[in-house]
Amino acid sequence: MKRFLEVVGFLVMIFGIAGVIRELTDGWFKLLGMTRFLTENVGFLQGHEVFANIVIAALGVAILVISDRVPRR
Repeated sequence: MKRFLEVVGFLVMIFGIAGVIRELTDGWFKLLGMTRFLTENVGFLQGHEVFANIVIAALGVAILVISDRVPRR
């Protein structure tokens, strides 16, 4: 379970950082838009894409912190 949380946390953090980079460069890096489907299809997130991607990256960091607290078997 610890390894699974580490992988998921790392991926979520990378997706959030990639989304921030994509939004700040005005879409130059189209391959970095893994979270674009979330920010474009959820109505209240439209116009707040950078903030949403920062929250996604912070969620990834939180998952990584939680994975450190899970005992290894």
